[in-house]
Amino acid sequence: MARSVVLKGAPRCHRCQLPPRWCVCAGLRTVDCALQVDVLMHHMEAHRPSSTGHLIKRVMPQSGQHQYRIDRPLTPAEVVKPDRELWILHPLGEPLPAGAAPEKVQVLLLDGSWKQALEMQRTVHSWGRHVRLPMAGESRYWLRAQQGERQFSTIEALMFLLAALGLPEAGARLREQFELHVYAGLCARGKKAAAAEFLANSPARAAFPELIAKLAEKRPLVESVRSRTADQKKI
Repeated sequence: MARSVVLKGAPRCHRCQLPPRWCVCAGLRTVDCALQVDVLMHHMEAHRPSSTGHLIKRVMPQSGQHQYRIDRPLTPAEVVKPDRELWILHPLGEPLPAGAAPEKVQVLLLDGSWKQALEMQRTVHSWGRHVRLPMAGESRYWLRAQQGERQFSTIEALMFLLAALGLPEAGARLREQFELHVYAGLCARGKKAAAAEFLANSPARAAFPELIAKLAEKRPLVESVRSRTADQKKI
């Protein structure tokens, strides 16, 4: 039976935002690359543990994270790096510039629903160059239903960009972290069948065999009850 740990107010790891039973922090491997990555997160998205904008910040500590609020507008000086060309990823932008050097580019990802992204885009449209990516296939972000064909999560858009810029190793490491997060998220929601189906074609299975095995361990009923009771006392 599917369940929501968000609605029930269950305790969560302060880093990966997953319930302690499904914490994936032991598998954290940070990703470094020459590209400067910044995320503009809608304030409605900031409190959602499933946000891939949060995941980007955990996996890429050098990235920037900025919160968008219509009543507290950001200025370009707070976000834009003066020594780099700013790209704002958007489906209505121009084609990806050929021959761009990652070390000279800063990308701004808009993290929110399609409607929220349009709102943020109107605010930052004059800050930099609007760029669209050649994205194809189906989203692997099984924690949320995507809003249309060829719609992808914020972190998946970043993975497409890394591939397009000739940074496949960074993209592969980022994908492993993303897929581990999605798998654990499905498990935390009690979606065992979906989690098993997702894992069957996921690079996370080979990248984190010991952690995946630990997550898959069945806990005795008594131990599980004691664990939940102990967690509740900490609240």
